[in-house]
Amino acid sequence: MYHTLIIVGNLGKDPVMRFTSNGTSVTELSVASNRQYTDSTGEKVKETTWFKVSVWGKQAESCNTYLQKGSSVLVEGELSPDKETGNPKVYTKSDGSTGASYEVHARTVRFLTGVEKQEDIPF
Repeated sequence: MYHTLIIVGNLGKDPVMRFTSNGTSVTELSVASNRQYTDSTGEKVKETTWFKVSVWGKQAESCNTYLQKGSSVLVEGELSPDKETGNPKVYTKSDGSTGASYEVHARTVRFLTGVEKQEDIPF
């Protein structure tokens, strides 16, 4: 079995890069995808879904260098469920409500804004 998730959204904060014990670079992106629609009562509804995206290797380094809070990106990757439950990770927000964390392992990240020369980005 195989699945691909495509997300188009904006970074909610600056990328955070770290290195594994064997020296592989990993960059974490917080991506917000917005949706707006009109419900059955005629009310406009705005929804934001947040994704925690992990990018690896040279692509992680490029993301850390060229992206910043507010940058628009297209991410192609795989949904990574909670290993114990097989579902998104569930947590309690500061206001007491329940939230879910959708974690994605990126295969490709495309920069949609903020880069002067796309051809200079090493992937």
